[in-house]
Amino acid sequence: MASLDEPFTVGSLTVPNRIVMAPMTRTASPGGVPGPDVAEYYARRATHQAGLIITEGTYIDRPAAGAYDNVPDFHGERALTGWAHVVRRVHESGGRIIPQLWHTGLTRTATGPPAEGPSGIGLDGGPAGVAMTRRDIDDTVAAYAEAARTAERLGFDGVEVHGAHGYLIDSFLWSETNRRTDGYGGSPAARVRFGAEVVRAVRAAVSPGFPVFFRFSQWKLGRYDARNARNPGELEQLLVPLAEAGVDVFHGSSRRYWLPEFEGSSLNLAGWARKLTGKPAVTVGSVGMVRQYGDGDFTSGFTTPSDTTGIDELLARLERDEFDLVAVGRSLLANPDWAARALRGELEWTVAYDPAVLQSLV
Repeated sequence: MASLDEPFTVGSLTVPNRIVMAPMTRTASPGGVPGPDVAEYYARRATHQAGLIITEGTYIDRPAAGAYDNVPDFHGERALTGWAHVVRRVHESGGRIIPQLWHTGLTRTATGPPAEGPSGIGLDGGPAGVAMTRRDIDDTVAAYAEAARTAERLGFDGVEVHGAHGYLIDSFLWSETNRRTDGYGGSPAARVRFGAEVVRAVRAAVSPGFPVFFRFSQWKLGRYDARNARNPGELEQLLVPLAEAGVDVFHGSSRRYWLPEFEGSSLNLAGWARKLTGKPAVTVGSVGMVRQYGDGDFTSGFTTPSDTTGIDELLARLERDEFDLVAVGRSLLANPDWAARALRGELEWTVAYDPAVLQSLV
């Protein structure tokens, strides 16, 4: 039975506790270069005992990878020098850190190369961007691998591949955006092929003990009702090939960690990933929030350390091994010392938890 303050090991990475800083885009790196302020931002959370830090999404070296200004690149001398400083500061502060590698896919609206995806179909079902050729796919897989190789060279403790929320890899996984008729579209086994090729290339580019995390979701930006898998069997068809390709840890991105993913079981998305693949899993979704993440409240609802919701439920699920790690987003963004206070037992763990009320917030 796991507890919040137990260490956790995967490959060559050992973290001192089960609290993970979730990746959160900040658009605070002008020109794609993370500066000293970015290093101090992460080091501050490491100082206050966040067991593992997953950076904000970072753009791989692909012309159409980016969608937003001032998001850090993970290529180019200036950006990589900045990331090397981030790693040093986090390690000096006693922390562990992995970068999240990102291609934004169909969400791109910037000038220059058009958005790219599996079929030229957007998240809203309309035309968007261009359908990737086999050359595009191969070049993108290579860019992910090179980014992972660079992460290990810079001293990061692992790497996370972003395969969630409607971005590039996820758009291949979702049948509504993937209408390809070649080997990359159709059945779940075909739709996962691109993601598995990325993972396999990443795995081959790094040392055997260098852990590879994979973030996945059902929901997409603006499409909270979306489902890649309608039942556990379909989810298994998507996740098992990724595990076989080299994923060490699955990061199941839910909007509310306490909600069951499928009927007939209380398991959330991370719990199903652990059950179906046998791999460790990270849960995430409104941990410590008073107002839950949903339409119209993306930036509202920051909590103070004594004002939390459903933490007892979180600990109960962790202790029965539904998942292995707990990612915390906005609560850690607002309170850099949230992890330290949680580990000291200074949070209010006994706020009333009413599943019926929480279910109504979906």
